[in-house]
Amino acid sequence: MTFTVAVAGASGYAGGEILRLLLSHPLYLSGELSIGALTAGSSAGTPVAELMPHLPQLADRQLEDTTPEVLAGHDVVFLALPHGHSAEIGRVLSEDTVVIDCAADFRLQDAGEWDHYYGGEHAGTWPYGIPEMPGHREQLSGARRIAVPGCFPTGATLAALPAVAAGLVTPDVAFVSVTGVSGAGKKASVALLGSETMGNLKAYNTAGKHRHTPEITQNLAEVTDAEVTVSFTPVLAPLPRGILTTATAPLVEGVTQEAAYETYRAFYADEPFVHLLPAGQQPQTQNVVGTNMCHVQVEVDERSGRLLVTSVIDNLTKGTGGAAVQCMNLALGLDETAGLPQAAVAP
Repeated sequence: MTFTVAVAGASGYAGGEILRLLLSHPLYLSGELSIGALTAGSSAGTPVAELMPHLPQLADRQLEDTTPEVLAGHDVVFLALPHGHSAEIGRVLSEDTVVIDCAADFRLQDAGEWDHYYGGEHAGTWPYGIPEMPGHREQLSGARRIAVPGCFPTGATLAALPAVAAGLVTPDVAFVSVTGVSGAGKKASVALLGSETMGNLKAYNTAGKHRHTPEITQNLAEVTDAEVTVSFTPVLAPLPRGILTTATAPLVEGVTQEAAYETYRAFYADEPFVHLLPAGQQPQTQNVVGTNMCHVQVEVDERSGRLLVTSVIDNLTKGTGGAAVQCMNLALGLDETAGLPQAAVAP
């Protein structure tokens, strides 16, 4: 059987990352997966070679308009569109089509939270694309509608999930995530100019304002009956890719370093894309660039009585495009790891 795949928003960073991964997918290399329509908004009509010269296999292709008619008829449609644009397209595509949305439109379960952080009508909730969360791999297997998580919630959730699920901490978790500039998307913005970002660090959307805050809270609440509170602070750093997240929470009395490390080792023992580092080794963004990996370290701070967990991901791979392909593999019944790099380029 041959699968046909379309990418809406192909000219953006997320769309380009999905295409990069698909071009190395074993089914593409064997001819069993073909890349169909590549669509865009303002870039429609532009040759792929002009906007994405790093994808030479698609150099002879041209971007089309993003319409349901162009996207119809494919087995899989990736929606790498701005928030608020996916719902309309997702509703009209065939129920037999696997639609994988990289925006926030279908991530949140609570309509009130959607209105507070995004505004407007809540489109609904689709199966949520972090397979490493308990029960989610089963929901994603064979699914025809999938919501890819946000990049910050991916790193934050994978950092804190084992501790919250095992009751190692009181689920009052403070996250600080240092991110590269590609997380803001491929758009003209003074704040993202090299002269504004190089040699500079800046916190933004602080004190509960960031839209990913309710998503992180929702994820952790799935694994505990206790009330979950989340403080999330994103920091913009002069990096093209990568997110380093620290998560801290009050320890339950009696939790030792050995117990915390063993909890994380057991939780992620069978997860191909989560790597618990040896004790004493800290995650670094350079070790996950271009991969679908999340590297994690967990430590007990005895003097403060808090647990510290550090994680790193590539925001465009495990944080977006890689997660989308991982979900596609599950939806189509393929090997979950197909086409997804685990080894980074070094140095």
